Amino acid sequence: MKLFKKWMDRLWEVAETKGAKKVLAGVSFTEAIFFPIPPDLLLIPMALADRKNAFRLAFNCLIFSLMGGIIGYFIGVYFMDLIGWKVINFYGLEDKYSVIQQWYAEYSAWAVAVAGLTPIPYKLCTITAGAFKINLIVFLVASTLARGLRFFAIAGLIYLFGEQVRYFLDKYFDWFLIGVTALIILGFVALKYL
Repeated sequence: MKLFKKWMDRLWEVAETKGAKKVLAGVSFTEAIFFPIPPDLLLIPMALADRKNAFRLAFNCLIFSLMGGIIGYFIGVYFMDLIGWKVINFYGLEDKYSVIQQWYAEYSAWAVAVAGLTPIPYKLCTITAGAFKINLIVFLVASTLARGLRFFAIAGLIYLFGEQVRYFLDKYFDWFLIGVTALIILGFVALKYL
């Protein structure tokens, strides 16, 4: 926990610097390909420091995350053996690769929408979507919905509730995303059977 606390403290320091927006863009972009830290962890302190621009920061996260997602997708299409497997193996995500493969077989790129909201690393979704030749447009729409919901939910909560959200998200962020994912799945089930 001490290591996690140090990382969080460092992110709060970075959020207060002049170049924080560039760092947020870089983290959002690279996290979709290989970087281990999700942009949410930087978005939270930056949005808290400048609540009136929380939605603009979320939009920037979304745009750069999608740009990185496109690169990740094309790594999966053209460079899976050269780069894709190295990223997956580096993070020990081989077992999750099979899970994502099953999701894609059943739900196509809409599995990205679910995975984009859960703690499953987005880089795994982008690379595997390319590796499994998921339709690029559907992949982009699903990514936009999932990542947009994720980033704008954070911005909205911070805009509405301010500092109280910091403590909630620090403690319950993964549970929050799992709850939102469950609601999306229930929506798909309801659409299918109603």
